[in-house]
Amino acid sequence: MLVTSYWFLYRMFNFPSPKTTDPKERRVQRSLEVIPGILTWITLIGMVVASFMLPIWIAVFIIMFDIYWIFRTIFITYYSIVAYRRFQDGKKIDWWERCQNIVNPKEALKGIDEKYARLSESLKEVSSLRERRKIKHELKMLKDYQQEVSQIEKVGNEIMDWRKIVHVVFLPTVNEGAEIIEPAIKAIEESNFPNQQIIILLGTEERENEQKRLEKVEYLQNKFKGVFKDFLVTTHEVQSHEMKCKASNATYAAKKLMIYLNEHEIDYTRVIFSNFDCDSVCHSQYFAALTHAYITDPKRLQRSYQPLPMYHNNLWDTNAFVRVIVTGSSFWHMFQSTRSEMVTFSSHSEPFDTLVKVDFWPLDMISEDSIIYWKCFTYYHGDYKVRPIYLPVSLDAVLAETYWKTIKNQYKQKRRWAYGIENFPVIMRALWPDKTIKLSRKLGVAFEMLEGHHSWATSAFILALLGWLPLIFGGPEFNQSVLAHNLPFVTRYLMTLAMGGLVISMFLSFVLLPPRPAKYGKKRYIYMFLQWFLAPIIAPTLGAIPAIDSQTRILFKQYFGEFWVTEKIRKK
Repeated sequence: MLVTSYWFLYRMFNFPSPKTTDPKERRVQRSLEVIPGILTWITLIGMVVASFMLPIWIAVFIIMFDIYWIFRTIFITYYSIVAYRRFQDGKKIDWWERCQNIVNPKEALKGIDEKYARLSESLKEVSSLRERRKIKHELKMLKDYQQEVSQIEKVGNEIMDWRKIVHVVFLPTVNEGAEIIEPAIKAIEESNFPNQQIIILLGTEERENEQKRLEKVEYLQNKFKGVFKDFLVTTHEVQSHEMKCKASNATYAAKKLMIYLNEHEIDYTRVIFSNFDCDSVCHSQYFAALTHAYITDPKRLQRSYQPLPMYHNNLWDTNAFVRVIVTGSSFWHMFQSTRSEMVTFSSHSEPFDTLVKVDFWPLDMISEDSIIYWKCFTYYHGDYKVRPIYLPVSLDAVLAETYWKTIKNQYKQKRRWAYGIENFPVIMRALWPDKTIKLSRKLGVAFEMLEGHHSWATSAFILALLGWLPLIFGGPEFNQSVLAHNLPFVTRYLMTLAMGGLVISMFLSFVLLPPRPAKYGKKRYIYMFLQWFLAPIIAPTLGAIPAIDSQTRILFKQYFGEFWVTEKIRKK
């Protein structure tokens, strides 16, 4: 009966398909698809044309844009620091203890009060300025938690029992070896949440070499036999209506999981589904922190849960170009974690009940990590958010057999990320007819997506080239003006100010570095510092150009036919 009712529910929920065959819907889809690419190419071509025809106006624009970029840099840097502090605090909290105590808020408040009193007393006996600052910070964290628990008790929120929660960790794999997947499962085993409440769901693909696939599965099942509540394996075979992508694998595995849960009479609302990459090494407290967030939130079914992605598994092994890219990506997601508009990325978690209601992931889209958020957002008419979990999940940075292939693969990975703009037309088609969502909210979503991807594709070129184009194409009259003589100095001065953000990023990158492997000497730190001087080269080549590539492909209907899987290797 439970299965029948849920199938009925998500049959009632319709989410647009990018491959729609309805003529009217196809025209709308196509009209929306071309907008990002057109905006980008108008900007890039317009830079050159306007520099020739309107050099003075372009000179004024570039000065204004540089000033805007300074404020943008300050804004992002400030909130990156805020996220870093929350991240550091998140690692200090004993989430397992909180999980157990929060079931009874009154008792939890007594424990917090007692701990607060003990710390306050110890503060009187400490003379060291550093120790006093540390204790004061702990007191502040306790005070914040005290207010949170008081609010829970006051409102009378329904708190679920952590002992009834079941975690399902989905690890999709197609060609990755057991040596890539094993550390991810080992990290789950060593987490401080009971393993008997965790199910490993290994999602293999039928198109993988059968012998290698079976050997990999057998090794991992034997390695972790009896460790978890269960170790499930699915083998997805791509159907005619599906793309070769992570989303179709995840949907297939999740539907198989439905059967398992029904057979074992496990309520979907007690199941948290973590969709991880197969190289995701989670923090030891992640599942405890995730459980605490889930059981205390009255709107738990209207939340996704996002740890902070850090590409630390092999950061010391890969090359400088990749390190700058992935470090910049980590900082960006730290900044995003402070915003209410945060969207899921890479490894994250959702209530399985909600996944069932929205009919899981689309089978015909490349970008599976963010589109599932938008499906849930649409289902709940905009009343859906991502809740950040300020703990790291460590992933593999791009690494291949050769230096050049590593850079080439990084370009392909970045292009796949940028292909996420394929979400825009589908999201607009899903949200626009919904009258319960305010027009301002819909326009805000549209602007957020278009501005983000447009800036991704054009900002590096605007900053690097636009300041010089009026001088090259403006003609003798413009070049003899006072504005022309001062333009290079003004832009250089403004960009020097903007470099402050890069300096802070350099500092944070060193603070966040994983421990240096014994095989590398201290001289490696010098390379880690010098790599940041490559940023002006990396920003356009491995940042903007992949975004332009993806948008142009969609503009001219050169769609990706399958999900490009990043090659993963480990240096011995």
